[in-house]
Amino acid sequence: MLEIKQLSFPADSPLLSVIAAAKLADIPITTDTSGAAPTLIFSNGLKLHGAYVLLRYIARVANLYGQNAYESGQIDEWLEYAPAFLSGSEFETASNYVDKYLEKHTFLVGDCLSIADIEIWSALVGTGQRWESLRKSKKYHNLTRWFNSISAEYSDSLNEITATYVGRRGLGKPVAPKSKEQQGVNNPSKGANGDVFEKGKTGSRPFQVDLPDAEIGKVCLRFAPEPSGYLHIGHSKAALLNQYFAQRYQGQLIVRFDDTNPAKESNEFVANLLKDIETLGIKYETVTYTSDYFPDLMEMAETMIHQGKAYVDDTPREQMQKERMDGIESKCRNNSVEENMKLWKEMIVGSERGLECCLRGKLDMQDPNKSLRDPVYYRCNPLPHHRIGSKYKIYPTYDFACPFVDAREGISHALRSSEYHDRNAQYYRIQEDMGMRKVHIYEFSRLNMVYTLLSKRKLLWFVQNGKVDGWDDPRFPTVQGIVRRGLKVEALIQFIIEQGASKNLNLMEWDKLWTINKKIIDPVCPRHTAVIEERRVLVTLTNGPDEPFVRIIPRHKKYEGAGEKATTFTKRIWLDHDDAKSASVDEEVTLMDWGNAIVKEISKDQDGNVTQLTGVLHLEGSVKTTKLKLTWLPKTSELVNLTLVGFDYLITKKKLEEGEDFIDVLNPCTRFETAALGDSNMRNLKRGEVLQLERKGYFICDVPFTRPSKPIVLFAIPDGRQQAVLK
Repeated sequence: MLEIKQLSFPADSPLLSVIAAAKLADIPITTDTSGAAPTLIFSNGLKLHGAYVLLRYIARVANLYGQNAYESGQIDEWLEYAPAFLSGSEFETASNYVDKYLEKHTFLVGDCLSIADIEIWSALVGTGQRWESLRKSKKYHNLTRWFNSISAEYSDSLNEITATYVGRRGLGKPVAPKSKEQQGVNNPSKGANGDVFEKGKTGSRPFQVDLPDAEIGKVCLRFAPEPSGYLHIGHSKAALLNQYFAQRYQGQLIVRFDDTNPAKESNEFVANLLKDIETLGIKYETVTYTSDYFPDLMEMAETMIHQGKAYVDDTPREQMQKERMDGIESKCRNNSVEENMKLWKEMIVGSERGLECCLRGKLDMQDPNKSLRDPVYYRCNPLPHHRIGSKYKIYPTYDFACPFVDAREGISHALRSSEYHDRNAQYYRIQEDMGMRKVHIYEFSRLNMVYTLLSKRKLLWFVQNGKVDGWDDPRFPTVQGIVRRGLKVEALIQFIIEQGASKNLNLMEWDKLWTINKKIIDPVCPRHTAVIEERRVLVTLTNGPDEPFVRIIPRHKKYEGAGEKATTFTKRIWLDHDDAKSASVDEEVTLMDWGNAIVKEISKDQDGNVTQLTGVLHLEGSVKTTKLKLTWLPKTSELVNLTLVGFDYLITKKKLEEGEDFIDVLNPCTRFETAALGDSNMRNLKRGEVLQLERKGYFICDVPFTRPSKPIVLFAIPDGRQQAVLK
């Protein structure tokens, strides 16, 4: 990259988008406000002219110009559209247009920040008070959400720019800086390639990590799950980090199924892993399988036998494990090539003799790193493979297959969680013995969650023993499970990106993830009303309407996109028992979406439970003066039956200790159902739709309305403050 010496522009027309792009990309630029036209001056004397020319140059350097040619074309369209915001008569038209577009998009182009976002953001900021007034009015909810999100994510850089270049009425002359450090947009801390993938929450450090010896356009990565279960939150971190580095270095990402153990794997798992990868928005070049390389792996194994780098061992497994721990060489270690090949062929056909054997690498039995003490390369397994049937009776181990396939597929960097750290030396040694090129290993910390099991073997136990409904059970940490429980994928991505590629071992709280999720769903999810069926209380409003009437009101008072709902007003209404028992005689209360009422009589049964209320409407009363704000439902035949479902953790301990059996800490009751009545509008809920039940929390529709006798099933969504468990 050419070294930039100076950015020159007229004092009354600061290039906000260019300055912002450079700032976010950590590209040091000194500004000169005495220029006659926008100019970028390089240290070798070369120059570029024109605002959008400069912006596109910065974007290309900082990888802010889309992930492919089509996205670059989309960005160009937005750059052409941006001047509409600078025309007084077109400002609101442009705001409305972008607001509708952002209803279904997080960013203007693709799934990460680009100069399109920076240009439109800068255009809005540049109008000063006009945009601020519109933003506070929340007239354009999606546009405001997008603007606020960018402002918060990159607050440190953008606040400095607006403070320096934007006045109350709009763009003006730059404010004189108070210190040398504030001058221009210089920033001494460079991120490789001007990376601006994502920042975490306000004030957090940017996620800027380099791959060793990585070159733009020459990085090839792989996400390699074993098809022995569904994708869970731990795998999501690996998948998203691979995508992050692939995009950052303009490289490729391969999805490879590590299918070397037919005892655990199935086509069902392959199909659902691909579904989960799509759910996460992972963009990959192609899908491959380790089983595609079985012939090549067998050929490599035989070559290594002939070279004296591998031998066949018939030592019983437990004895072999003990000998490896004690550094004792196997009696088979020095067998001749002929004897090894003879036993190898017995393994290939799966004979009784072959089943007693395995193939081991001849590395170093005295190495302090026990993974180098002659690891197993091949084992016999007579079970049929889910893709290729009964063709093979032997299968390579992960330790043998992974370094081979990584090298063969041209992988430049293999991302592995730090739990495999001790095996890194083994990986490199095996590649060396195979005579294959070295693949860089990049480590990151495994994602661990409190009260959560991430072992697929343990999760399978819950499925097989009927403790859950399946791999997509909302109590499971699988992608399908947490999405079914109401987590938005955007929240999961933000949660993982905030951690970055840290190598610190962390036990993460679910509350943090659900808090992020709440911030995403609350501004847009519709509001509905429910009353708990048990001991619900009938209220008679003596001056209420003799004939029911209907009003159409918003499903969300601050978000028009949520649509409208019909609310019926009647003389007799239902309240939750807990609300009814909170009221006092002659107390004025507020009936939400209606107005005030005064409680006149309270009837109770012999146990002191409230059974009925009588009151009068007092609609002229002020809602500001009442203590109780009550949700209610009309007494009509149109109400729908609901089953509200809350969940608890599957285990009762935050973290299992080494050697501790998870069965000893099983939570005996993890699902709680509550019968309720809901407003008639809930008949239109679709499966997967998120809503808020007023004063009861957030829910996701799992089973929509089909007939009056079958309840709508709503799963409670945690909000980060407390577990949404309805007991």
